Amino acid sequence: MPTLFTQIINGSIPCHKIAENDEFLAFLDISPLAHGHALVVPKKETDYIFDLDDALLGRMMVFAKMVALQVEKAIDCKRIGVAVIGLEVPHAHIHLVPLQAVSDINFERPKLIVTQQELADVANRILNA
Repeated sequence: MPTLFTQIINGSIPCHKIAENDEFLAFLDISPLAHGHALVVPKKETDYIFDLDDALLGRMMVFAKMVALQVEKAIDCKRIGVAVIGLEVPHAHIHLVPLQAVSDINFERPKLIVTQQELADVANRILNA
């Protein structure tokens, strides 16, 4: 069965897309730690990020950098934090989290409760940045 992220990539589950190319997709997390919290995923379904071949992993990081800079232009933050956890969804992914403080990237803290409209508004801000 395809992973949740593969279903998003294939369009069977909607997302708030903020960037895409032939190999990667970036979209907003629906349970964000901060407004603008994005996920970068390879379109090639791979469970563990370090199972990606070196060239693909390198291109994924360059894509994530481009997305992070885009988010940083649209969201008031000090930096964009980067995290790879990989336990909840068996599909390699990178979290990009706008930060004001180190505690903003603590995945054990409560997530924001956001509406689809709020996500759409944030996605539009990022896309237009």
